[in-house]
Amino acid sequence: MDEVEHGDHVCWRMEPDGAFPADARAYVADGALYGDKIVVVGPAGVASGVPRDTVSLASVVLDFRGPADSDSVLAAVRREARSAAREGFRSLRVLAERIPATETGGAEELLAQELKLDEFASESGAMVVCAFRPSLWDAPTLERVACVHPHEMGIRAGRPAFRMFSSGADRWSVDGVIDSECAAAFNAAVRAAVRHTPKVRLRFDTLEMIDAAGMHALVEAARQLPDRRIIVEGANETVRLCWELAGYAAPGMPVVMAV
Repeated sequence: MDEVEHGDHVCWRMEPDGAFPADARAYVADGALYGDKIVVVGPAGVASGVPRDTVSLASVVLDFRGPADSDSVLAAVRREARSAAREGFRSLRVLAERIPATETGGAEELLAQELKLDEFASESGAMVVCAFRPSLWDAPTLERVACVHPHEMGIRAGRPAFRMFSSGADRWSVDGVIDSECAAAFNAAVRAAVRHTPKVRLRFDTLEMIDAAGMHALVEAARQLPDRRIIVEGANETVRLCWELAGYAAPGMPVVMAV
């Protein structure tokens, strides 16, 4: 937790028997020490266990008792960030334990929330740590969640094949490798990104490789919702050539590979 810095958005995979309040004590205590406003996000019962002796009186608990959409979560966090600035705090320090949703589409809604929180952390300089208990989550969902966090800590089998993270408003950088093994995860991340906005930009400057399955996943993500447009920037010559050979450079395609 000591390595979390301003603007970081961290995926914390907790130890199987880890105690959320105890393990988060240092992170919360540092916030009080350095003059950060502390915001704890979670459903009923989750946030109540955070040790009150380590939290300043200015701490805020955002208790979403029912399913909360990404706009509601983001609006609440932004409201606290504005209050923190007016009240003279150094920054906002967010700690959220994620609990699986039971309704259909919950996994995609979670990805949309995480992408918006990443955009918020990047633009505001806030610190956002999202805690996941592996015992509560299925492995594919955890893999997809890790892909939309620039930073990660705790237990993990291996680094995600790719990461997708904010580089500006409705602009996302993608690094790593996108192949048939992670194409579904990439498709889910892109669908979440275009869910609430008609146009997004993807930066491929640091992307090592994307194969035919990855390209198909990208196009299908744009086609899931009407009137969506994705602009890909910074792709190398090999990627652009493969894109053309696959027939994706045709007029009317919802994904455009910029020169």
